[in-house]
Parts: sequence; structure tokens; C-alpha cells
Amino acid sequence: MSEGELHTLGLGKAEECAYEALLKERAAGAEELANLLGLPRERLDRALGHLVEHGLALPAIEGGLPHPAAPAAAIRTLIHRRQAELHLRSAELERLRMSADQLAGRLMSGSPSAPEGGIEVVTGLRAIGERAEYLLASAEHEVAILDRPPYVKGPHGDGGSRSPALDIDALLDRGVEVRTVLDRDGLSYPGRMRSLTTLAERGLRARVATGVPTKLIAVDRRITLLPPSDATDPTASALVIGDALLRNALVPLFETVWERATPLGCSGSGGGSLPKAQKELLGLLAAGLKDEAIARRLGVHVHTARRRISRLLETLGAETRFQAGAQATLRGWLDG
Repeated sequence: MSEGELHTLGLGKAEECAYEALLKERAAGAEELANLLGLPRERLDRALGHLVEHGLALPAIEGGLPHPAAPAAAIRTLIHRRQAELHLRSAELERLRMSADQLAGRLMSGSPSAPEGGIEVVTGLRAIGERAEYLLASAEHEVAILDRPPYVKGPHGDGGSRSPALDIDALLDRGVEVRTVLDRDGLSYPGRMRSLTTLAERGLRARVATGVPTKLIAVDRRITLLPPSDATDPTASALVIGDALLRNALVPLFETVWERATPLGCSGSGGGSLPKAQKELLGLLAAGLKDEAIARRLGVHVHTARRRISRLLETLGAETRFQAGAQATLRGWLDG
């Protein structure tokens, strides 16, 4: 898990390092901890304050260091907070959709690109497809997509495998990074998994989630297209958003859904996602146990336990134990 993913949970690098050090009891006081982490005392105090604020630690007593909370419980608290924010943003988007007709009367429309301070309403499937094609052709760095059913019927009567005019192949050919989160219900459409697997081999970064809140296409974090919720309605409208305030809410919405989603091909629930031994080790790490305690639980030497922990972190692509625990909790590997 990258630093960006931890930021989604409300934590920075300094907070993560301080939390890990508290779990390992590596310092007797704040001054010693600041020296150990190579942080200015002021920055450490802010980091410790954030840990307490986010429920990762209990307040310090008599000038000592805060007491760290068990990782699994703390991470779940952070996730629930982010889920509440996600639901709030989703509700705001739905209200925005409901007011699309009113917006059409007073906001500029028909221009090739929505201005920085405007919202464009595009009506009709053909017009929406052309608008999406134009926006994607202007992409230089990244396209981020939230995708969910229903889809427009394909020319051969299938369920379709992508949004109207969304040519991911062309984007990848031009070196544009494409990230997409797909609603799990959409994977059952004919030919969809085959198409996604082929695109993933070419560089598409795809994840799967349950209950994706809306369809969304964000281009270079500067302009966002909200396709109609019902792609089968010929009179449906899409919103092209260039307003900074709205854009700054939609991009974080995508990042929140992305962090909670499971990479394509991985199971997002409970058993089967990891071998039993690795899942057991993850549970011990998430409980905040030290190396010696983990070794005793597993019945192995402490050096063997540390080697297994290192291999597990490598498997998960995590740099620290907290990152591994956060990733496992986000994907539901510790449930059940």
C-alpha cells in the first residue's frame, strides 16, 4: 500500500512511522522518539495528536507517550469514517443529477469543453458519446473511471463491456495511465471479464468493488464526466464538470472507492484470498503482537517469524506492518 492509500485513511508518513514505533515500544519518551524517527519535535507532536484524534492511540498520561490502539480496531474505525464520507458524497452527486434540468437553463452548454468555472449538461446518448470521445482524446496523463451497470446494448445484442465511446485501447497506446473501479455486478455481462483481462495485460489498472456509487470519468484531474445513471434512457443527460469545487470532491470520491476496491482477480472477502497460514499471520500483526509473541503463537523461532513477516509484506506490496494490516482490513481478509 502506498503513502497515497494511507492518506485516504487520514494518515501521513509521519503518523504511520510514529504509530509503528509506539506499537514496538521503541522509545521511552517523545524526545527519544523524535530522534529515533528523525523528525522535528514539533512535527512528532502533531503526528501523535493526529493518531489520538483518529483513534489510533489513547492520550498520553503524565507527559508520557500515547498508548497505541490495536491496529485492526483502529483501521476499521478509519474505514467506517471514510465510508460515511463516501455515502455523503454519493448523496451530493445524486442531488446534483436531480437538478440537471435546472442547471441546463442557466449554465453554459454546447461548448467543446466545460470551462474551469462551469458545468455543461449533455443530453442524448449520441451527444454524450461524442463528448466523452472528445474529452478522452484530450487526456495527457491519467483517466480515472468508476463503472457500473446498466450498459447500452452492444451491436450484437450483448451487454457491452465499456462506457459509450470509451476506447481504452487508444488511451493505453498513447501512454495514458487508466485506472478503473468496476461494480462487481457488471462482471457477469457477456465477454466483460475476457475484455478486462486483455486490457489489464496491456496496462489497464482495474479493481472491483461492491456498490460503486456512480459512473464517473475523470480526465487528468481537471475535468470530470458524470454519465447518466441509466445508460439505456435515450433522453438521459450527462454532466461535464470543470468547476474546481465540484472537481475537488469528485476526484477524492474516486480515490476513496479505489482504495476500498480489490484488484481484479483477487477475492475481496474472507477465505480463499490468502493461504491460511498467511491469513493467520496477518491477524496476529493486526492485533498488534510483537515478534516474540507472534513466534510463540506460531510455535517457531523469532527469526523464522520475522522471515515469514517479511515475505508476507513482500507478497502484499506493503512496506510496513501497518500497511499490511490496513490492506488486509480494507479487503475484508480478516473478517469471519
